[in-house]
Amino acid sequence: MRVPTPCPSSPNCVTSVGGADHDHFIAPLHYQDAREQAKARLRTILHALPRTTIVADEELYLHAECTSLVFRFVDDLEFWFDERAPIVHVRSAARVGYSDLGVNRRRVETIRSRFQRRD
Repeated sequence: MRVPTPCPSSPNCVTSVGGADHDHFIAPLHYQDAREQAKARLRTILHALPRTTIVADEELYLHAECTSLVFRFVDDLEFWFDERAPIVHVRSAARVGYSDLGVNRRRVETIRSRFQRRD
């Protein structure tokens, strides 16, 4: 099983796992349907995001790469499905640089909005 990497001290990462501090914490996604249905819904959302490619799709884990339009920076977007509860933990982080100007947080909140709108 893949283990979430904690966010670095830089403000270009958000996560719902690992006891993140206030600046890096973001709430996990919640669902009410079956895990496979929730995962299929999440895949559909990721496929619809511009410049986003799913690079790993495992039973309890999804990993996508999101490429910025102008400078072609790549961010990692990861999801872990909890085995015991209808929760999807998330981590979105820039690979380079210091500040992302809130891009990773906005990305996760956009996904959350689309994900929950279908519940």
